[in-house]
Amino acid sequence: MLKILADIATLIVAFEALGIMLLEMFGTQTLMAQKAFDLTAAYLKQKEARISMANQGLYNGFIGVGILLIRFAFPQQAVYPGLLLFISFVVIAAIFATFTASKKIILTQGLPAIIALIFVVLAAAS
Repeated sequence: MLKILADIATLIVAFEALGIMLLEMFGTQTLMAQKAFDLTAAYLKQKEARISMANQGLYNGFIGVGILLIRFAFPQQAVYPGLLLFISFVVIAAIFATFTASKKIILTQGLPAIIALIFVVLAAAS
């Protein structure tokens, strides 16, 4: 049961990272991006902001794809340390962003990753 919960939580973290990637790379001119990132339309229209957001999105995409590859394509002995590494990246990024960007990031991005990390550790220990 813990393995199933770990897989579900891991998928949530991966798909959230991929969703953030899409929003940052291709959706910066949308109301959804303004609300998600607490940024103004005027800021998001700036070329520099769009470039910066696209670069951030690329890294979120790397995280999402990395989690999926580790979980479903890597050898079994690499899954646990790989998931610990990549999900910890998300937790660390959420903590940093909470202090530097928006307090809500710890709930929206950090909490799912923290839950996934707990389930991954508990599933490995059982």
